[in-house]
Order: sequence, then C-alpha cells, then structure tokens
Amino acid sequence: MQDVRIVFLGTSSGTPTRDRNVSSVAIVLDGTVLLFDCGEGTQHQLLRAPVRSGAIEAIFITHLHGDHCYGLPGLLATMLLNGRSQPLTLIGPDMLRPYIESMLATTDHHPIFPIDIAPPPYRGRGFTVVAAPLEHRIPAFGYCVIEDDRPGAFDVEKARALGIPPGPQYRELIEKQDPRVVGPSRRGRRIAYCTDTRPCASAIELARGADVLIHEATYTNDMAAEADERRHSTAAGAARIAADANVQRLIITHFSTRYRDAEPLLAEARAIFPNTDAASDFACFDIAAPL
Repeated sequence: MQDVRIVFLGTSSGTPTRDRNVSSVAIVLDGTVLLFDCGEGTQHQLLRAPVRSGAIEAIFITHLHGDHCYGLPGLLATMLLNGRSQPLTLIGPDMLRPYIESMLATTDHHPIFPIDIAPPPYRGRGFTVVAAPLEHRIPAFGYCVIEDDRPGAFDVEKARALGIPPGPQYRELIEKQDPRVVGPSRRGRRIAYCTDTRPCASAIELARGADVLIHEATYTNDMAAEADERRHSTAAGAARIAADANVQRLIITHFSTRYRDAEPLLAEARAIFPNTDAASDFACFDIAAPL
C-alpha cells in the first residue's frame, strides 16, 4: 500500500503575500510527485518543502491565469540546468502547448529530456488522473487523482478451514483473488482539486465520494456577488460542494489577499461542512487508505 501525502506550496489567489505564495499543490504517491498548478515562485517553495523536485513525474495546470502557470518557465529551465533526463508530462487546457512551446523558443531553452504536453486523462503507476471542465473566466480543468483499487484482504482462518496449508498456495490464492479466502477489493483513495471555479455541477461530479476535496475559497460569503461575477467560490460555496459531493474531507485554499488570516473562511466553511481544514503554505496532509 502506497503512502499518499498532500503538500501545499502556494495558497494565495492572484498575487503572493508575505505568508502565502500563489497556487501550487504537490500530491506525493510513494515518492512520485504530481504537481498541480505552478504559480510564480513555485520552484522556490519546492526548495523549502519536503518534496523532491526531481521526482516530479507530471504537472497539471488548471488554467492559464498567471498565478497558476507563471512558475513553469523557471521550473522547466532549472530542470534543464540540473541535467534532468527522465520524461516529464504536462497536462492542461489546449493553450498550454503554445504557451510552453513559445516560452522555450523565445528563451532559447532546448530540453534534453522528453516533454509530453497532452490533454487529460493521465495514467501513472497505480493511479489515474481524470479531469472535468470548471466554470471560470477562461477554460479551466478540475482534476481528481484516483488510486487503483487494492486487492482484497487474505483470510488465513478461512484458508485453514478449507485445509489449505501455509505456503506457496497462499500467494497463488491472493494473486487469483480467490473469493473463498480473499475479501472484496478495497477502494483506492481519491483526491479532487478544483480551482479556479464558481460552484458548479461538474465540480460535484468530479469530487463525488472523494477522500479529500481541495477547493478554492477566494472570498467569504459577504462577497458572494463578486465571487460569482469573477467565477470564483466563497468558503461557504466550497463547503456546499463538499457536502453535495459526499466527500470525506475538505481543504480550502486560494484565499484572497484581503484575508491575512484564513480563520473567517475556515469558520464559514465549517458551519456547513465541519470536516474542513484551511491550507497554509508548506502544510502537509497524510491521507490514510480507506479500511
């Protein structure tokens, strides 16, 4: 069973503050790093975080607003200067390809490692990342990391009752998932990431039944009209999405710079969805496997 950890690298919306950088989240699965968004300064945050930048396998960009993608040029240049050789996959909206290709061409960077720029979904070792369109001012994706289901648990007592002696046969029965002695498969973990967006049905469906939903909460509810106009969410809106999607846990992020302290946003979300946390830069969350 693999370890799964979420590491927040940037939790501010629009512009950085003294305490928060702009958007980026690393999801680490048994050492493999999936980076979601790469705002300006993300590579500096990686230097201070318990995340190995050399282990980044794929980068997922939600949309092409600067606070979510301006860190890509610097990070890719550093990977080149550090002699990276393993392939890198970049996933995002259609405009991601011309953005990356023009940036590499105009800055005279020619990566010696393969870069695959592709639309979702993405298949990794033991997991899949799917996407769904969100409702923002420009095309935007939400993503969901779906861990493969785990094999059912082997019941030694049932095997003994059937007269099966300990030894190589146990492994064969486990590999074959023999229902006489092996329980049903156990659902893999699911982590959904939805930003930037106003509350929408697509986000609910993407996050349905997730162990964790990471959702933007740019404003408090007294700014609901502005949030809707700018295609963002309030903390209350994020909490309602979590409740409607029947997720286990909500982590809010992408806070407007007007809020030096996220406590008002957290209180607003918890009033609707109690199992809510507010992200901060370098906060780490270990995600246990469902029983």
